Amino acid sequence: MSTRNWISAAAILFSAVGCMRAPDVEQERTALLAVDQEWMQSARDAEKFASFYAPDASFYAPGMPVVKGREAIRETFKQVASAPGFDLKWTVRRSEVGAAGDVAYLTGNYELTATDGGEKGKYVTVWRKQADGAWRVVEDIFNPDETPAPPEPLAGQHTLLAPDKLVWGDGPPNMPPGAKLAVVSGDPSKPEPFVVRGQLPAGYTIAPHWHPTDENVTVLAGTFAFGMGETLDKAAMQDLPAGGFALMPARMPHYAMAKTAVTLQIHAVGPLVFNYVNPADDPSRAK
Repeated sequence: MSTRNWISAAAILFSAVGCMRAPDVEQERTALLAVDQEWMQSARDAEKFASFYAPDASFYAPGMPVVKGREAIRETFKQVASAPGFDLKWTVRRSEVGAAGDVAYLTGNYELTATDGGEKGKYVTVWRKQADGAWRVVEDIFNPDETPAPPEPLAGQHTLLAPDKLVWGDGPPNMPPGAKLAVVSGDPSKPEPFVVRGQLPAGYTIAPHWHPTDENVTVLAGTFAFGMGETLDKAAMQDLPAGGFALMPARMPHYAMAKTAVTLQIHAVGPLVFNYVNPADDPSRAK
């Protein structure tokens, strides 16, 4: 290439580079804050709320494993948003947009309300511009300012219940079909201490899940097996015969199987909820 041609090519290149406009960070910040407000307004609509997450987003809720992917986040948020009187608001305290105009983060405070209580806390959301130019959340982490106080124990209640006075019924929709439950004391649907008795057929299996409060299980008859972790592994399960006891700490992923027909007694604080590690394992979501 001659010197003249080289100079001409360089001039064209520098001219093209000079024409490239640097991102307008303030304009991107304004657009992002508008999207964030739209996101907050959709909090009562789990489907729309989840649409603001990127397909590969991560959701870091306190006291539970990280939820990965838009679909899994949607299923998790549905359970939260289904609480009576649910509402969620937040206030942005700081917003930062990267020099390239395609990555940003917001920090602030949130307030979650529900009929049976709520919480205030702080959060960080990381946003990334997608291929279509839309801002979407890729990392969402939050935690409450205070640890919620446990419900007051029931006081002054004396319960005597003969076996023939137990009233048996089907288990809740998010338990696999086939279970029979009888309430011994308390109300499992409310945030209070309760005792229930369960009868499960041989082979009855509950996929990996966790509960929002500690759960105490006593095996009254038969052999029940437990395993810890987010993946069901029958070889790793430990058998508990009649008289056996298990304490499942709040939010600890675990799974279980009835090796024989079993009768269990469960002590916990309600509401009785099964949060499945894989939302597809939730029988109440089966079509």
